[in-house]
Amino acid sequence: MKCLVLKCLPLLLSALFFFSCKNGNKTEDSSPVIDHPLVSELNAQIKEKPGSAELYFKRGTVLHSIKEDSLAIIDLKKAISLDSSRSEYYSTIGDILFEHKDISGSVVWLEKAIKLNPKDPKAQLKIAKMFIFLNDNAKAFEAINTVLRQDAFNPEAYLLKGIAYKNIKDTARAISSFQTAINALPSYRDAIMQLGSLYSAKGDKIALTYYENAYKLDTTDVSPIYNAGLFYLNKGDIEAAKKQYTRAIMSDREYANAFFGMGFALMHQDSLEKARRQFDIVVGIDPANTDAYYNRGLCSEMMGNKQEALADYEQTLKFDPEYQAAITAKKRVSGK
Repeated sequence: MKCLVLKCLPLLLSALFFFSCKNGNKTEDSSPVIDHPLVSELNAQIKEKPGSAELYFKRGTVLHSIKEDSLAIIDLKKAISLDSSRSEYYSTIGDILFEHKDISGSVVWLEKAIKLNPKDPKAQLKIAKMFIFLNDNAKAFEAINTVLRQDAFNPEAYLLKGIAYKNIKDTARAISSFQTAINALPSYRDAIMQLGSLYSAKGDKIALTYYENAYKLDTTDVSPIYNAGLFYLNKGDIEAAKKQYTRAIMSDREYANAFFGMGFALMHQDSLEKARRQFDIVVGIDPANTDAYYNRGLCSEMMGNKQEALADYEQTLKFDPEYQAAITAKKRVSGK
């Protein structure tokens, strides 16, 4: 038996080493091994003051900011174990879980935060966002108004209020809420984009101004330019739409929507071969884009290439068996 133990010892040590690595990115004193200056600085501070809940909370928020959410939650739970009276510790965990679409898990932590501090704005706004997600706008308004009673100019509260009004089709109040959010924070891009969307739906050209302002705030995101193209397309101004799509493509050659928009615009002009090439690019960027396969098939069908069209309609249905337009098109070109 002694010999057996001695023979197994190297394997046992190897296994222990493996599991220590798997649980890892942590040192023996539970400090995350992350190459980031703020994390390193907080590691040193926590080593000096291991009983500081605030330091664990700070490190948790830094870890979250660099997308190390599993480690962030460990630190936030440690902060709670050291000081269970701080509602923001709970609401931050709820916030992270909500971002990961864990709604039920998020609610548990947000409710704990609100129980500790019913006026915690972060928890109330996250609860409001959850209710909007669940389409319970009445409860969303209740949580938002709790925040506004203590902070009458909270821009995020007005953004969420605008979205809730938008959900219940109260466009006038939605616009007013988004505008108030921008008055409180002129660079609030989310609110600017929402205004662009609402005015675009009304066919009001002021939407273009909002889209342009949103793009200027972050030129790495070309979705506002794409939306401007969509505005022109809906107005029937195909050339203006194409100019916006070209502008978006020149700024970001991986933005599939711009190529799709260009393809759709070219279809309106009966430039079917050119349109088909745009949809080729889309499926190259986004191989699961059912709309691109369907429209590429439509181009092929309109050009008389029924076999190519059938292949694209079948590919569309592989990704989405309920795609009704593709079901109809497949029957049309196959005769069955």
